[in-house]
Amino acid sequence: MRQIHHQISVSTSGRGMREITQEIRQWVRSSGIRSGMLTVFMRHTSASLLIQENADPTVQADLERFFARLVPDGDPIFHHRQEGADDMAAHARTALTQIHLAIPVADGVPALGTWQGVFVYEHRYESQQRHVMLHLIGE
Repeated sequence: MRQIHHQISVSTSGRGMREITQEIRQWVRSSGIRSGMLTVFMRHTSASLLIQENADPTVQADLERFFARLVPDGDPIFHHRQEGADDMAAHARTALTQIHLAIPVADGVPALGTWQGVFVYEHRYESQQRHVMLHLIGE
């Protein structure tokens, strides 16, 4: 059994989703591990990870409208606003989504469904540099 780690840096262009499926697939393929488990971990508290529809961009737009309704920026219930009106809303959105994913690896590739992609979901208005850790264990 082998295990390896890798970090990818993801530049976001503000709030929204950025697909990282190809970067993950390339790294898994280059690892030489054919069968195992991949953990993807977000190293931030105001961005998250999602496995989501990757064929129709209206899904992403709909999710953003849903979260805007669920967790509005600048909501007076929030006291934490050190970095602006989107600060605490970003943390709440992260708490409602995921910061780690477990994805089986089969035949040397992540075993995602036909329409599934892995996304960094940026919850801040401004562009950010995000760091995602990958951990692969298998043989």
